[in-house]
Amino acid sequence: MGLIVRPSVEGDALALAAIYGHHVTNGYGTFEEAPPSAQEMAARRAAVVERGLPYLVAEEAGVVAGFAYAAPFRTRAAYRYTVEDSVYVAPEAMGRGVGKAVLAQVIEACRGLGLRQVIAVIGGSDNAGSIGVHRSLGFRHVGVGEGLGFKHGRWIDVVWMQLSLNGGTEGIPAADGLSLSGG
Repeated sequence: MGLIVRPSVEGDALALAAIYGHHVTNGYGTFEEAPPSAQEMAARRAAVVERGLPYLVAEEAGVVAGFAYAAPFRTRAAYRYTVEDSVYVAPEAMGRGVGKAVLAQVIEACRGLGLRQVIAVIGGSDNAGSIGVHRSLGFRHVGVGEGLGFKHGRWIDVVWMQLSLNGGTEGIPAADGLSLSGG
């Protein structure tokens, strides 16, 4: 496949906006309804990277084919060992393992940071691609919020999946967890 997974850089913002914008406009995986600009995507990326969290891209033949990142699950201090992942793939690259490859590297980076839980908040009970990718990486199904979003004229469920890292809830974490203040 010739796929390279690498840390994202500021110059990826146009590609990130194009990929994410496609999913905003055409899908249910995100509940956002207006595609953000490249400048907004750059700011969102910077906020993740400034926390020391992974924001990675998958590249094929020099073209960004997908991206994934881990962001704080919630900002209250007690959540400092838990992140929420996001993964998006360019429409022409879907079904070729791009999402799994880039998300697997995000998970490994989170493991290296000493984090304990990764949460997937998936838009749509029928989002077989995202559910399947997460399941293949060891996530387990932990619940469904029925009809929590309304987009493109229909109610959309939220599927919750969870992956424990570094012993999960066993024992006391050795690291300090995330810096939730961003820096």
